[in-house]
Amino acid sequence: MTDFRIEHARFSRDGIAQWTALGGRFGNWPVVYALNDDRRVYVGESRDVTKRMKQHREAAAKSGLHTMRVVIDETFNKSVCLDLESHLIRWLSGDGEYQVLNRNSGIVDADYYDRVAYRQTFEEIFERLREENLFSRSIPEIENSDLFKLSPYKSLTEDQAIAVEDIVEGLLDDFASPESPNGGTIVVQGSAGTGKTVVGIYLLKLLQDIAESRDTDEPDPDSMFSEFFVVENRALLEGVAIAMVVPQQSLRRSVQKVFRKTPGLQQVEVLSPIQLGRRNQVYDLVVVDEAHRLNQRANQSSPAQNRFFSDINIALFGHDEDSFTQLDWVIARSRHRILLLDEHQSVRPADLPASTIRRLIEGAAAAYRHYPLTSQMRVQGGEDYIAYVRDLLAGNTPSRGTRSFGSYDLRFFDDIGEMHAEIRRLDDEVGLARLVAGFAWDWKTKTDRTAYDIELDGVQLRWNQTDKDWINSEGAVDEVGSIHTVQGYDLNYAGVIIGPDLRYDIDLKRIVFDRASYRDKKGKENNPRLGIVYTDDDLLRYVRNIYSVLLTRGMRGTFVYVCDPALREYLRERLPLEQNTSLV
Repeated sequence: MTDFRIEHARFSRDGIAQWTALGGRFGNWPVVYALNDDRRVYVGESRDVTKRMKQHREAAAKSGLHTMRVVIDETFNKSVCLDLESHLIRWLSGDGEYQVLNRNSGIVDADYYDRVAYRQTFEEIFERLREENLFSRSIPEIENSDLFKLSPYKSLTEDQAIAVEDIVEGLLDDFASPESPNGGTIVVQGSAGTGKTVVGIYLLKLLQDIAESRDTDEPDPDSMFSEFFVVENRALLEGVAIAMVVPQQSLRRSVQKVFRKTPGLQQVEVLSPIQLGRRNQVYDLVVVDEAHRLNQRANQSSPAQNRFFSDINIALFGHDEDSFTQLDWVIARSRHRILLLDEHQSVRPADLPASTIRRLIEGAAAAYRHYPLTSQMRVQGGEDYIAYVRDLLAGNTPSRGTRSFGSYDLRFFDDIGEMHAEIRRLDDEVGLARLVAGFAWDWKTKTDRTAYDIELDGVQLRWNQTDKDWINSEGAVDEVGSIHTVQGYDLNYAGVIIGPDLRYDIDLKRIVFDRASYRDKKGKENNPRLGIVYTDDDLLRYVRNIYSVLLTRGMRGTFVYVCDPALREYLRERLPLEQNTSLV
C-alpha cells in the first residue's frame, strides 16, 4: 500500500545537522524513529524529528546511544505513527534482544482510517528492521513468547486504564499522607483473560517510570498518565520499596525473566510468599499476582516448607498459630498491597478459603479500593465463553440450542490421537498449541523417564517433563501440561483432556467428583491442623475450577476430549459446536 523508506545517521550533533540541512520530511512531517546502541533501544514518533533528536541528546538516559533510524512514508499521519510506534515498542520488548528504554504509558490502540492496510506495512517495516538486526526473531515467535505476553508495554482496555489511573492516584495520595486511612489493601478482580497480571506489571512499570523521571523529560501528551510525571510525584516515589509476589513457581520465573529485561522493573523484587515472609523488610507496596493461590495453614510440599511456615509466623507475630495464612504475611510485610485475584481459579484446598477471598473483596469495595475487570483480552470467544464454561461445569447449562461464540474454534474429539494430531498441526502453523489435562493420572515419569503417564485410545503420553516454562520448552507439543504449569499462561490452542476424576452421574443427573481417579495428593489431602475433612463435594469445587482454567487457556480455540462416557455425552449435548465443520 505504501512506499516507506528508512534513513540512517549517527546519533550525534553532526548526524542531526545532516538531517536538519535536508529539511522536508525531517522537519515538518509525522515519522517514527528509533535510537539504539548495542544493547538498548528507544522508539518514538514526532512531526519534527530533528528537533526531537536535539532534545534526546540532552537526556542522560539516552547517553551512549549511537544510531538513529527514521521511518518516512508519504502517507503517514499522526495516528499511523502512534500505532507503528506502539507496535515497534511491543515487538522490541517481546524480542528481548534490546532493553527498551521507553515508558509504557504511551502505548495506544486507537482505530483510524485504513488501519488494516497500514498494519500490513508495519510488518514490512519490521522485516526491514530485522534485516538490519534490530530484531532477532519473527513476529509470530515474538508474539508467542512470555517476554511479549508478560511485557508491561501494553495498550490497556478501558476498565484496565481506569483501574491503573485510580490506583496510582490513590497510592500517591497515601504516600503523601502516611497516616491516611484509605491505604492498605487494593483488590483487582477478574475472570480468566481479563488481564489482571497485565494491570499489575503495567502499574509497577508506570510507578518506576514516574520515580525515575527527570526534569528534562517531556511527558507524552497522548498518554492519559502524563499528568503523573511531575516533580512532586517523583519525590513521593523516591526510595519506595516495591515487590511482586507470585505463588506459582513456573509463572514466577517467567515474570522474573521479564523484569530482568525491563529498565525500571529491574529494581522490583519478584518473590515467592515464603521468600517475602522471610525477608527482614517491610515494603511500601507489594503486588500479589494470583492472590487466590496464597496458602492457608496446611501440610506443605516438603518438611522444610512446613518449618518455614512456623518460623515466619513466629518472626512476624511473636508466636505460631494455625490461623495465620500467607495473606497475613503479605499484610505484615507491606504498608500497601494490591491483590490480583479470581476465586474461581483456586485449585487446591490449601489455597485461601473462598470466605477469605469474599471478605477481601467486600472490604476493598467498602473502602472504594475494589476494581473489577470485565473486558476479555485472551479468549476470542469472549466473556460469554468464560461464563458458559463455568456454568457448564457447574451443571447449569441447557442443551446447546443456538449458542455460538463467533469464530472461536471449539471442537469435541472422540479420539485422543486425532486431537493430538490437530494440536501438532496447529503448533507447526501458529505455535503455542498444547495438550493439557486434569490430574487424573499418576506421574510415573517423575521417577522413570522411560515410562508413560497417560494411555488413551492406544496413545501413550507423558506429563510435562519440566515445571519451569514448560509451554516454551523443547518437546512440549508431545507432552501434557498440568494445571500447575499452565495457570497464568496463554496458549493459541488448548487440547483439554477431561480425565476420569470428573464424571456424570446419570441417576443423580449431575457432574460428580471421582476421588479414586484424582491423583493430586495435595489436591485432596485433609487438613488436620485446621480440623478440616474435605468431602467429595468440597473437592468437586476445586476440580471444576481446574478444568475451567484449562478450558480457558486457548486464545484461538479449545478442543475437548472426555474420558467418562456419560460426561462425554452430557457435554456433547451442551457444547455449542454446530458452527464447526471439522468435528470428529
